[in-house]
Amino acid sequence: MSTDTVGNDDTDRTLRTVGRRVFSFPDQVNDAAARTVAMGVIVMAAVALAFGQLWLTIPLAYGFVARVAAGPTLSPLGTIASKVVAPRLGRGARVLPGPPKRFAQAIGAAFTCAALGCWLSGATLAAQLLLGVLLVPAFLEAALGYCVGCEVFAWLISLGVIPASVCEACGDLSRRSSSDALLSER
Repeated sequence: MSTDTVGNDDTDRTLRTVGRRVFSFPDQVNDAAARTVAMGVIVMAAVALAFGQLWLTIPLAYGFVARVAAGPTLSPLGTIASKVVAPRLGRGARVLPGPPKRFAQAIGAAFTCAALGCWLSGATLAAQLLLGVLLVPAFLEAALGYCVGCEVFAWLISLGVIPASVCEACGDLSRRSSSDALLSER
């Protein structure tokens, strides 16, 4: 009987370890990978809008939800960005705190899931508007390295809505303005 208990404990521990490895978000995010993901989002959303292929909202929504739940692990776009593209872009990429990036991905998930729901319910124009709005922060991230969701995250920390303990590395970010953050990081 004690052998069964040990076996079950080992299995449980292994499953918990695998679960933590798969369903975790990195504490630090490579800026080149984040910007590559944003470029992928731009391409998919722009194609969906330009060619009326709103079915692309399905992989867009899946990607955002997967990145929130598991970082790049379950997201094909996130995996390609972090394992293939970012390493080839050079070693000088900035390393950024993970929690604000996760928050930004959650905002993207909300927009794409809402767009998907609109499209599935026949509200095509609403889906198109949501995807159009999504293009703005995606472009800012891809082209300028400016993360709108991260800025909102810092603002929420400064208001005390999000505890500072969620992201110790973000403490100084919540006291800087957007333009200060952009200038100091270039």
